[in-house]
Amino acid sequence: MHQVNPIIETKDLVKDYYDGGNVIHAIKNASIKIYPGEMVGIMGPSGSGKSTLLYVLGLLHPPTSGTYLFKGENILNYTAEEQAVFRNKELGFVFQSCDLLPNSTVFENLELPLVYAGADHRTRRQRILDALDRVGLSHRVDHWSNRLSGGERQRAAIARALVNNPSLILGDEPTGQLDQENTDAVVAQLRELAAQGFTVVLVTHEDDIGRACDRIIRIQDGTVISEGWDDATISSHVLEGLS
Repeated sequence: MHQVNPIIETKDLVKDYYDGGNVIHAIKNASIKIYPGEMVGIMGPSGSGKSTLLYVLGLLHPPTSGTYLFKGENILNYTAEEQAVFRNKELGFVFQSCDLLPNSTVFENLELPLVYAGADHRTRRQRILDALDRVGLSHRVDHWSNRLSGGERQRAAIARALVNNPSLILGDEPTGQLDQENTDAVVAQLRELAAQGFTVVLVTHEDDIGRACDRIIRIQDGTVISEGWDDATISSHVLEGLS
């Protein structure tokens, strides 16, 4: 059997917030592993810390203490500038509200991460078309983003997350504002991306989306109570991809 190394490994990760003289322990000693090509759900009750954990993994919120290894490297040792470059290169984000610029075209929305990365015009256009093709939106490249349907906007947001060919896609309730038909389409799209080798981590409260994931990390009161496997058994499709 091939040795499979995790893309993410956290050890005793802690995130505290301070409210006056009070300390809120949002994440308590979280130690998890996520492997390449997995689609992993993070689930738990409201206020359990699941979104906080996702934001710490995305380097949007700095942890209070602990270790965060990405491909074996402790990225918490990076400077703020190095972390920003890392986020743009390695991570793609999909949020519930899509966060597309309303008075811009789909092309212009997808172009922003590439401009930041320093890609030239020809490279930017090809990457944008490739990303839109992955989500079936090539025909919408020059449309105004505010004229897209809800499902199309979220698929455009997924394409934007893909333009820099990241290793990891992080989604915070990415289907929270969609009807069932569009939810199914977006989940199927994310499932397909995992099959192509992207690692996908989603915060969700919906059981049907959890069932579409390879496994579920469950969190309660800031504590990871289950990683969704026994004896660190790696998801079967990850092993199949390495065979």
